[in-house]
Amino acid sequence: MPNASVLEKKQQQVAALAEKIGAAVTGVIVDYKGITVADDTALRKELRENGVEYFVVKNTILGRAVEGTSVEGIKEVLEGTTAIALSNEDYTAAARILCKFAEGHENFKVKSGFLDGQVADVATIESLAKLPSKEVLLATVCSAFQAPIAAFARAVQAIVDKDGSAESAE
Repeated sequence: MPNASVLEKKQQQVAALAEKIGAAVTGVIVDYKGITVADDTALRKELRENGVEYFVVKNTILGRAVEGTSVEGIKEVLEGTTAIALSNEDYTAAARILCKFAEGHENFKVKSGFLDGQVADVATIESLAKLPSKEVLLATVCSAFQAPIAAFARAVQAIVDKDGSAESAE
């Protein structure tokens, strides 16, 4: 039986992790075994640059943190080595980076994840990874809105140019 201070420390870890999971819009759980320190460092740097928090976690701590929540279903994959990536804003960043990394590393595997408080299987995480980033999607939407306005402006300019050249010829 652990002493009271160890038990209290673990309860604080569970509470802190539960709070992080609750605040995240998306999370991806991976099996990180078999990667080198250099690969892990590069992966962590890329995740950090994209606003994703990534850390290794004990299966029991993560299991207790999700107990009684809508993502409790992820407890089924909690075996072996486990790391979790959490994003509070970007829905695709964690999935995109981790799935790309998994393609180049045989032992590194995506186990599961969650999206807006619902458990997502590996296929859902992989399809999420194929979506463009938020910035690309916003740029696409802006260009779609801008195209008709730009076409209208060109048409008005063509009318002005045509009328202006006709007046100077008279």
